[in-house]
Amino acid sequence: MPYRMTIEQTVFTFADLKDLLAKATPERSGDQLAGVAAHGPVERLAAQMALADLPLRTFLNEEVISSDDDDVSRLIADQHDAAAFAPIASLTVGEFREWLLKPETGQRALEAITFGVTPEMVAAVSKIMRLQDLIAVAAKREVVTRFRSTIGLTGRLSTRNQPNHPTDDSRGIAASAIDGLLMGSGDAVIGVNPATDSVEDYVRIVSLLDELRERLAIPTQTCCLGHVTTAIRAMEAGAPVDLVFQSVAGSQKANQGFGIDLAMLKEAHDAGRSLRRAPADGNIMYFETGQGAALSANAHFGVDQQTMETRAYAVARAFDPLLVNTVVGFIGPEYLFNGKQIIRAGLEDHFCGKLLGLPMGVDVCYTNHADADQEDMDALLTLLCAANVNFVITVPGADDIMLNYQSLAHHDAVYCRETLKRPPAPEFERWLQEIGLTNGAGALVGAPPKLTHYLAHTQTVGA
Repeated sequence: MPYRMTIEQTVFTFADLKDLLAKATPERSGDQLAGVAAHGPVERLAAQMALADLPLRTFLNEEVISSDDDDVSRLIADQHDAAAFAPIASLTVGEFREWLLKPETGQRALEAITFGVTPEMVAAVSKIMRLQDLIAVAAKREVVTRFRSTIGLTGRLSTRNQPNHPTDDSRGIAASAIDGLLMGSGDAVIGVNPATDSVEDYVRIVSLLDELRERLAIPTQTCCLGHVTTAIRAMEAGAPVDLVFQSVAGSQKANQGFGIDLAMLKEAHDAGRSLRRAPADGNIMYFETGQGAALSANAHFGVDQQTMETRAYAVARAFDPLLVNTVVGFIGPEYLFNGKQIIRAGLEDHFCGKLLGLPMGVDVCYTNHADADQEDMDALLTLLCAANVNFVITVPGADDIMLNYQSLAHHDAVYCRETLKRPPAPEFERWLQEIGLTNGAGALVGAPPKLTHYLAHTQTVGA
């Protein structure tokens, strides 16, 4: 059905719900590329006003992608809990924003509505929120997950130590991982993006990381971010797989572009659980998402990229993951043009993921051809810490030499620990003190012999 809003005697008409959502989205290059963006700030304002007046119940009656053609839409419908929706069922999108911002709406209330809201509802309310609104609400929503470390506790910040190498060289990966550990990075996961996707390399990398973890008794988990089918074959071969990884998107067609479907993800989850490496109540899946993924696969069906991103969170939460992160600026300026758009998108993604009950992290990053720089990343990192983000990703010198993009440096984690007072997971914090890397206040005090000795003998690692 069409939606209308009048501003100064001009009537703006929006063809349907997905058109209204798209036109209400803050400006970004991906929606302009897709031809779904508002034609200017006045039309955008009209769409936001119309969206604010829209009852939340509308999202239960009008799908942006038909369930007849899309298994993600069917999953979203199946996940919806009418009882959890009841406390907010009478609200409009604008009233939902006000409810979220009330001081009395805290962790208990936000947790209670987790499966009462749909991704489209959450995307809608984010479109009419300022940055400080996104931060204020997300900061109230704690999502805690566990494996060998406990991630997501309020006031703490975990990190993924990302020791990528352009040729997957074992010594290079080990040296890079130690470099991160010397800066206190790695309590969420030590995770490698492999340059290749063979089962042999996957097994070698997870074995290398597991050896590193065991030798140094690190209370963390490891991951090779190969394709889920490679992970399944590696697990069948007896590889020491902690976390099973996969990139996911917000439509069946986009996921097919990744070479996956929901049944395959369930098979991988069951295989990972069968290894019994995590505690019985632990979380074993790791998902990555990113605004623009569905559009780049021509699998967005005219839906704006931020709503498509939020739909991907329905896929992720179906498997109770340990970690989810948006690689917010990784896909490029065609989708998020500059630092302002990247900052906005990072805070939106974190907010939407948290409301949907996900342990959200953010890869604070940009590509070298985007109109962004490291000062934009400093701003986003600081804002995310205020929003109680679960984890961020760090690499040596902020420069990923395999994926060729700019992320955070391990030194940025030190800034968060010492200036913003965001210690790592409690198990990892104790380990850092026990090996002599940090003092009782959490500050770095030097390179402990246990780590430097291992670094000096990396030629034996993985042999």
